[in-house]
Amino acid sequence: MSSVKPFAIKPGGVIGIIGGGQLGRMLAMAAARLGLKSCIYNDGADAPAFQVTPLQVNAPYTDRTLLTGFAQSCDVITFEFENLPAEELSYLASLKAMRPGPKALSTTQDRLSEKQFVRGLGLLTAPFAEVGTAKDAALALAEMGGHGILKTRRFGYDGKGQAKVQSGEEAAKAFTAFKGAPAILEGFVDFAFEASVVAARGADGAFAAYDPPENIHENHILRRSIVPSRLTAAQAEEAKQIARAIADALDYVGVLAVELFVTSDGRLLVNEIAPRVHNSGHWTIEACACSQFEQHIRAVAGWPLGDPTRHADAVMENIIGAEADAWESLARAGALHLYGKREARLGRKMGHVTRLRPKS
Repeated sequence: MSSVKPFAIKPGGVIGIIGGGQLGRMLAMAAARLGLKSCIYNDGADAPAFQVTPLQVNAPYTDRTLLTGFAQSCDVITFEFENLPAEELSYLASLKAMRPGPKALSTTQDRLSEKQFVRGLGLLTAPFAEVGTAKDAALALAEMGGHGILKTRRFGYDGKGQAKVQSGEEAAKAFTAFKGAPAILEGFVDFAFEASVVAARGADGAFAAYDPPENIHENHILRRSIVPSRLTAAQAEEAKQIARAIADALDYVGVLAVELFVTSDGRLLVNEIAPRVHNSGHWTIEACACSQFEQHIRAVAGWPLGDPTRHADAVMENIIGAEADAWESLARAGALHLYGKREARLGRKMGHVTRLRPKS
């Protein structure tokens, strides 16, 4: 059970959301459906989430004066992405209940601490090594068979802050390109496919997980998520138990996602933990009675968790960059979600479309 003292926010209460991207936008929309208000704190004026709620703060994430006022206006605080200054998040948590708490953020912000945490739970990961110098990178690669991925330990997503390396020279060069940022080398995993599990843990320790989707990436960006996946029933249950072990160990409150490598011999390796709602869970909006966004709001507000049961098969596909210009044809293709971003850039997620079919 959770050590967090349970409390429930009544309808009309305010959920504070740090970050105003598409995840914050969809969280605010889910909160409104439940009769709750959202206050968005974002460090830029053009946040997609600002379009769906009048309660908003546009200020740097390090402005403690405005962070204090923000905390005072909210009943509970959550966040929509993890690349936030941990010191300021801890400060906010000292002023107002934060769900999930700073422990989840600090553990998952650093790829090395995340891998060590996962291994400490007895769960499987790719081989990894801490890298502090170009020489470290080359030596670690040799120990891993000469094939791996060098990643910065912090502030990377959608392929940013990482490089595939296949020689000591490439590993040293990649580390130099990171300009001395602490790094981690992960050994190459010859996986059959990628999957993820999106799950929620309530303040009372209750747990609920969605069916794990199969995920297909292009250029390090999620292209589509498919449910049902190729996971067997036993593997799907194992994936859910992996998420539960992680959530319990972090005393987590809210929705989290665990990205997995599925090997040809059926093993599930933890790739990354996302302490938030996740791109691979967007299909739940149409295919489940309670979406991942409503589920997160329910959890952080101290409400009972919703039913994660899937009532349809689904394919969720991201709309990336200039693909959003074809919005008319996309609107005919399925359930269309556009995020209200002003500029379509290469590799930028502009929306998604979900296609449903009867549950198999």
